[in-house]
Amino acid sequence: MYFLTGWPRRLLCPLRSEEEPFHIQPSSQRFYFAVLSETQLSIWFSRPSVLIVSYIESSKAAAQFGFYQKAEWKPDSSMIAVATAHGYILLFDVLGGGDDKYLYEPVYPKGSPRVKVTPGYKEEQCAPALSLEMKKPVDLEAPITSLQTLQEDLLVCTSDGYLHVLHWDGLGSNGHKAICLTTIPFSLDLQSARGGPSLDLEGVYIRCMEYCVTLDGFAVVLSDGRLGFITPLSNTITADQLQGVWAADVTDGTCVAVNNKYRLMAFGCASGSVLVYMIDTTTGSMQLSHKLELTPKHYPDIYNKTGPVKLICWSPDYSVVMVTWECGGLSLWSVFGAHLICTLGEDFAYRSDGTKKEPVKISSMSWGAEGYHLWVLPHTPERRRRQEEQEDEEMISPPPPHSSLQAGILQFHFIKSALTVNPCTSNQEQVLLHGEDRLYLTCGDPTQVNSPSDAHQHAHLHPRDGSPLHRPPNPDSPLSQGLSTLLGHKHWHVVQIHSTYLESNWPIRFAAIDTAGQCMAVAGRRGFAHFSLFTRKWKLFGNITQEQNMTVTGGLAWWNDFVVVACYNFTDQQEQLRLYHRSTNLDNAFASVTKLHSDTLLLNVFRDMVILFRADCSICLYSVERRSDSPHPTASVELLQEVSMSRYIPHPALVVSVTLTSVRTETGITLKAPQQACMAESIMLNLAGQLIMLQRDRSGPQVREKEAPANNKKLLPFCPPVVLAQCVENVWTTCRSNRKKRHLLEALWLSCGEAGMKVWLPLFPRDHRKPHTFLSRRIMLPFHINIYPLAVLFEDALVLGATNETVLYDGLQGSSEPLEALFPFCTVERTSHIYLHHIMRQLLVRNLGEQALMLAQSCASLPYFPHVMELMVHVVLEEEATSREPIPDPLLPTVAKFITEFPLFLQTIVHCARKTEYALWNYLFAAVGNPKDLFEECLMAQDLDTAASYLIILQNMEVPAVSRQHATLLFNTALEQGKWDLCRHMIRFLKAIGSGEMETPPPTPTTQEPSSTGGFEFFRNRSISLSQSADAITPGKFNLQKTFSMPSGPSVKGRDVECAENMYIDMMLWRHARHLLEQVRLRDLGCFSAQLGFELIGWLCRERNRVARVDDFVLALKRLHKDFLWPFPVIPVGSLSSPLKNGRCRSVLSTRLLKSQSADSLLNSDMDTAPPQAAQTNHAWLDGLGQRPKDMDTASSAHSNQHSPQTHNAFLSLLTNKVEEYSVGSATDLTETSSVVDGDWTMVDENASTLSLSQAELEHISMELANKGPHKSQVQLRYLLHVFMEAGCLEWCIVIGLILRDANVIRQVIGFLDSPEVPRETVQSVRNGLLAVDEWASTDCLGYKPFLNLIQPHLQQLLDSAAGEPVQPEAFQPSSQSSKLGGSEGPGGAAAPRAEDSRGVTAPLGLALPALEPPRPPSEDCAPEPSEEQGDEEGAYDCTLS
Repeated sequence: MYFLTGWPRRLLCPLRSEEEPFHIQPSSQRFYFAVLSETQLSIWFSRPSVLIVSYIESSKAAAQFGFYQKAEWKPDSSMIAVATAHGYILLFDVLGGGDDKYLYEPVYPKGSPRVKVTPGYKEEQCAPALSLEMKKPVDLEAPITSLQTLQEDLLVCTSDGYLHVLHWDGLGSNGHKAICLTTIPFSLDLQSARGGPSLDLEGVYIRCMEYCVTLDGFAVVLSDGRLGFITPLSNTITADQLQGVWAADVTDGTCVAVNNKYRLMAFGCASGSVLVYMIDTTTGSMQLSHKLELTPKHYPDIYNKTGPVKLICWSPDYSVVMVTWECGGLSLWSVFGAHLICTLGEDFAYRSDGTKKEPVKISSMSWGAEGYHLWVLPHTPERRRRQEEQEDEEMISPPPPHSSLQAGILQFHFIKSALTVNPCTSNQEQVLLHGEDRLYLTCGDPTQVNSPSDAHQHAHLHPRDGSPLHRPPNPDSPLSQGLSTLLGHKHWHVVQIHSTYLESNWPIRFAAIDTAGQCMAVAGRRGFAHFSLFTRKWKLFGNITQEQNMTVTGGLAWWNDFVVVACYNFTDQQEQLRLYHRSTNLDNAFASVTKLHSDTLLLNVFRDMVILFRADCSICLYSVERRSDSPHPTASVELLQEVSMSRYIPHPALVVSVTLTSVRTETGITLKAPQQACMAESIMLNLAGQLIMLQRDRSGPQVREKEAPANNKKLLPFCPPVVLAQCVENVWTTCRSNRKKRHLLEALWLSCGEAGMKVWLPLFPRDHRKPHTFLSRRIMLPFHINIYPLAVLFEDALVLGATNETVLYDGLQGSSEPLEALFPFCTVERTSHIYLHHIMRQLLVRNLGEQALMLAQSCASLPYFPHVMELMVHVVLEEEATSREPIPDPLLPTVAKFITEFPLFLQTIVHCARKTEYALWNYLFAAVGNPKDLFEECLMAQDLDTAASYLIILQNMEVPAVSRQHATLLFNTALEQGKWDLCRHMIRFLKAIGSGEMETPPPTPTTQEPSSTGGFEFFRNRSISLSQSADAITPGKFNLQKTFSMPSGPSVKGRDVECAENMYIDMMLWRHARHLLEQVRLRDLGCFSAQLGFELIGWLCRERNRVARVDDFVLALKRLHKDFLWPFPVIPVGSLSSPLKNGRCRSVLSTRLLKSQSADSLLNSDMDTAPPQAAQTNHAWLDGLGQRPKDMDTASSAHSNQHSPQTHNAFLSLLTNKVEEYSVGSATDLTETSSVVDGDWTMVDENASTLSLSQAELEHISMELANKGPHKSQVQLRYLLHVFMEAGCLEWCIVIGLILRDANVIRQVIGFLDSPEVPRETVQSVRNGLLAVDEWASTDCLGYKPFLNLIQPHLQQLLDSAAGEPVQPEAFQPSSQSSKLGGSEGPGGAAAPRAEDSRGVTAPLGLALPALEPPRPPSEDCAPEPSEEQGDEEGAYDCTLS
């Protein structure tokens, strides 16, 4: 409502005086302020804030009258009455110096033509030159306690218990009446008043009094602390015509202030709280409306130490009240008790180092014009002391030029919401605030905001239609006002009001903004101006006379591109309704003017109707239409209907706002008739905080729309009014409609001060069913929010507001603290609040679950809907679980049942639990279900991340055995789905459980979680556990144990628990590897090994004669082709006879391909050259084969990570053991193959080739490229080949050799088969497998025949396995070192494609299984950064080794 901004300004009195000012009193227009000190009366002007005149009493008169105490202005500002200590009233005439006399004149440069256009018009406001003349004093012979002005009279209360009525002008004998307080009858209400005086008022006088125009009576505080209200029964104030009521049970009243607009009386009490009373209209008794007090929750150290209330001050528009106490401080509340600002806490009360500041004590305060300033007189008791000290010094030295002893007035600056004075902005979704010279808007860039036409269309074309439960929110969906612009940041869009307009028309009284948030209009004392965000320009009246001849009375509003203005025309002396188009010049020639019969107080626009509330308490409805017949855009206005409200409204000033709405209560609302939502169905009046609704009367005979002739549509009359709510400050409603969100768009939103907000929600029957007769059509739901609401975003279920923030600058303090150190710098920030969970909860409390479900489903596409659900569970849980008394009907089970209707049920519960303290978990899960069951549901729904969150809850709530069992389940599922991050977390979790069972703390995460720095330790630990178990279980046929036992690191000293736990984890990893190998999923096996640091070679060594056998070579070959996206080889039609080309051609091709990527440059260059190349291969491959992109990307990216950690282990073992006793398992001759890892993968020995060149070289190259798979797959296959070779799994080496069509590999393996160490069944299996492949190639895949022909001699050698001498392993020993190096180039080369993968060249599909598995969601990205860096590290490691 009102927000403090910046620092206060200090106004110094230019007159050097030893007296401190202690009382300030504004004139009725608040342009002048009377400031009193003990013998001095000063008058200040508001803008500029300067002293105009000072009257200083002579010492002789001061001795006679006593010191000044209080002052009061005559309503027309022509006189001032001052009360003095000895019981005198001094009257001063305020004499103006005429039109031409000003204290300050603007000086213009020579030659600039400035002419006075209208008499009395000033280009700039200057302080007028005034003088004061004292008239004859009036002696009342008793100390004066209170002064109060009426139109012609001045009321004075004295401490002898009398009420004096003085006439302002005729102060003779007839101009003075005195009424004794004891003669006024007081009672608790007016009905029992006739029984005579009921209060004993002997010796009691009125301490404080204020007149309330709209209640026509006086609120009084008596000297014994009782509160009362005195009302005159007739027009004249005479003793026998006064009647009083008093408030029961209050005896500590100190002061009073009345609110004329809302008919409230605020009484300050000695306890520090403010009691706000209203008068009950039926009985006339005083009823407590609400209290204003500091709460212990927000102000724990000061709330009960404020002392008595000293002053209460309502703002000029009566929407907020400022309170100060004896101990100092300022506090601001809205009219019905919403707390806005308090200077007794936070940065106002504490310095940045935590020390407490002294609050500023205040002796008097007053609001400035339109409430933009608060003028405050601070009370400084130490000033006197310093003065005396300084006087002694002045005997010796001259006074300093700027003495700090000058009297100061503090001016606090405020910005306020446009709703306070121009409530017609309430049907918009913008927040508009205005300060005295600038506007603050929430709307953003014009390009981001939808045009008004979009706003109407998207009611029908909403992209969120369809099933709201399961569709993800569409990022491009047009929210009601462009949610990003309304919520995107905390900064305001600040528009400076045009200085030319401001100078002559300050203060700004009204401001309005259009629905799109692109055009603003402001109106000051005369005329108005408007601004467009599109052009960034203000438009002012070109003719100053026109501007000065009108004043806006009823407010401003926008209708499409027109400004609608209710104004008074001074030349014609009549009220008018004018419409100006924003694109034409601001001139009356382009305005459409309608004459009005009575003064307009309020104005509002609904669709194409304008509603006016007039001073004779009648409401007029006008229709507005755009006229197309004139050359410039104009509008025609036509009176539709007049409704007299004088029987219901006691005083026109009490109407706070008037709104047309489409809200109705009758049974005509069904889901079938949303078009009726567009009609103006009812009028809402806020009458002094009571919301009154007038609906159209449809009880008479109804005429169908079609039958009625177009020209004489008679509007239906209105029914008598109904009161909807009390204590209403603001009302929001919209004229848009949206089939999907009818609950939110057809609701009425109310802001009710300290009671929070209320929403009047429509209830719809479900699925066109007949509505229940017992179900009301609408329901009023209250809910609390922690911001002050300024706008409602209807579709987006948000409330927008603003809040005061403070910044401390107390580093500026010097010897005497400046203001900047005393007060923090205040800023205003935008805030927003979600309210949906409050409404759904209120519906569930009232057993309206079906309505809550409809409402929630209509909002399920909002981006923060999951947060709404969490909030609802959290709030109910906190309330019920921490309640001291047992709750008879708990809501949590209902809320839990409600949330199960939505797919995000499982996440909501677990997120809420993890944000709640452990003590409440039992209560939560008693309502929502056992966490074990919820965990299993997550697994069934394949939601592993949520399942992992449940695991943390199970770990805290169950014994370790249970959480281990569930963790194992989740670990296995994560392995199966290739969620490697989760797998790593699960390994760490299982270890932590293991160590937790023995009551030892879990090891620190750095050694367990692979990170870019701590990765090596992780893998070292992993391989140790593997090697220990390997030694224990399988001796194996080759003596590989020594190769795999590494020097024992820290974990060998580890506890038995850890060994057992590692063993348990290893068993699961082995099981998974076995499963992958059985299913011929080599690609997934590689990923698994690389991501989890699985010791693949060691495991394969042990499984060499069990699961690492190939049963069906043809099936394995086909599966590899599919997994690695490797094309089956094809051959040109003409070359079937001689499928392979001459060796010379091959070597040419090979050298070309090898130029950039030879063995020595592979590790260095590949990191740079590989990504683009891989990308091209992907695309060429995609186009060529027409493969589904999803499978393609999945497969080509999936294998990218399958290397680094594992190689590292193998590699370390090699370093440590210097390759001892290696038998046939060593991939001795792999160097040659590895060196051309990126080159020609069918490089053939020239001796073996006996074929001749039959076609052109070019055709051959293109065929080769067509038969080659993606670069990444090639690197991965080479790497796997190296692994299988190291582990001695010769059958797999044959299969990979076949797919790579690498004769060297085949030759090498067949050479190994002659070794006596190789079991006979392996030899038999290889032989049978190759024969099966040959047979399959002959029938199904002729492309393989050339290669099979090429290796025919080796096959022959295998078939006659007796022939050929056995190959001795020792013969290859020298190259074994380099074979290791060559093999580990795989990871070096494969790291680069992964880099490309993580950038997402094609699609960010993660590690997926082969196409026969269901595709995985895209979130599991397979390339975590740490292992990528490891790839690099290992590459470097390899280089140094060589």
